[in-house]
Amino acid sequence: MAKGKKVSEWKGGDTTSKEAVEAMLGPTGNLRAPTLRAGKTVLVGFNDDVYSDSLL
Repeated sequence: MAKGKKVSEWKGGDTTSKEAVEAMLGPTGNLRAPTLRAGKTVLVGFNDDVYSDSLL
């Protein structure tokens, strides 16, 4: 999860923590934009460094 320059990372699994879900949802209850799924990785929000590391 990227929010401005702040980056948060959670491990996936069978359950997702309430903190992770709240961080990924915007005020309207939709996923924050942009949202990208690359394999098993889900990127929510935008951070140039994280996108570069995850996609290259």
